[in-house]
Amino acid sequence: MGKSDRSVKSVSIIGGADGPTSIFIAGKTGTDKRPLKVRIKNWLYGQRRRRIARCIRPNPHSLKQLTAFMKREYAAREMSKESRQYQEMKDSLREALIIQNRPELLEGLAEVVRPKEHTREAMEEMYRQIEQRREAAARIPDDQFTLDFHVYEIRVEGGRMEIEIDYQWEILGMSYSGNKKAMKKLRQIGRRLYLYYGVTEEDIREESKRYSSLLTALAS
Repeated sequence: MGKSDRSVKSVSIIGGADGPTSIFIAGKTGTDKRPLKVRIKNWLYGQRRRRIARCIRPNPHSLKQLTAFMKREYAAREMSKESRQYQEMKDSLREALIIQNRPELLEGLAEVVRPKEHTREAMEEMYRQIEQRREAAARIPDDQFTLDFHVYEIRVEGGRMEIEIDYQWEILGMSYSGNKKAMKKLRQIGRRLYLYYGVTEEDIREESKRYSSLLTALAS
């Protein structure tokens, strides 16, 4: 077989030989090493994202409105700002935002040098730099870099959801934990919250992070 033959695309057919249930997955033979099941799953996910993207329309609400909505609809409660978990989540977000928006405040520590070799010494040096950066971020006074950070909790039988919101930086993040039944219900709640938060015309046009988060939530 010649070189040109090895570059020929392969096609896999799943389902019936004909009819609407057939799925065609194309890829270059010898170049795509992913299992067929993974390729099919990714292809279906991509199709679902494109289908949902065509249906998204502008209908934005503010984070304050979202907070009122989830309190009213799901009895969301705010996590104590004195709790260790809240402090750790706030510190982590604050450091990430400083690195992204005000790296000069870290006085040269914003960028961690990744090791070329994964030796013990090299990894220890990388972790040392990360710790130095964390400590430097913690020393920056609040009046130089402020947050308006809150964490809300929604509980269902067998599980819970945490919603991280920063009103100043317009940050929205969600995480879930629980058994299989609870996770399914929490994902549905998460989709509804992202839908209520919505997107603007500009978000859709620019495919902003807010738009991408909504699309991912709806397609997952």
